[in-house]
Amino acid sequence: TGDFADRFNALPKYVASTSLKALDWQPAELLQGALPEAVRGLKQDNGGNIYLHGSLSVAQELLRHGLVDRVRLLSYPGAVGQGKPLFPPGEQLPLELISAMPFSNGVVALEYAPVVGKSDEGERR
Repeated sequence: TGDFADRFNALPKYVASTSLKALDWQPAELLQGALPEAVRGLKQDNGGNIYLHGSLSVAQELLRHGLVDRVRLLSYPGAVGQGKPLFPPGEQLPLELISAMPFSNGVVALEYAPVVGKSDEGERR
């Protein structure tokens, strides 16, 4: 609740899912067809920023197709030793550091831009 929640809830949301048929959280739209083409259409039509939260497989697919303009990561001072990698083994994604902001608790907020050009998977940006 509050101002932030009200603003966030009012924003349009686009959902990539192969299993959902209905969306309860509105305003929301279920993306249709192939994900890269759907996101290309959103980028062309809306002209604003698109933020992705919470889906590793969607992030990887959008990165593979050169549809990500910025990668924002939080680096925590600790090692887990397991889990799913953001970047699949064997794939190369050249990144340029845009900013790094350290916090007093040791966390560092990092922002990268994929480098324009080609990678192992094809055209970028």
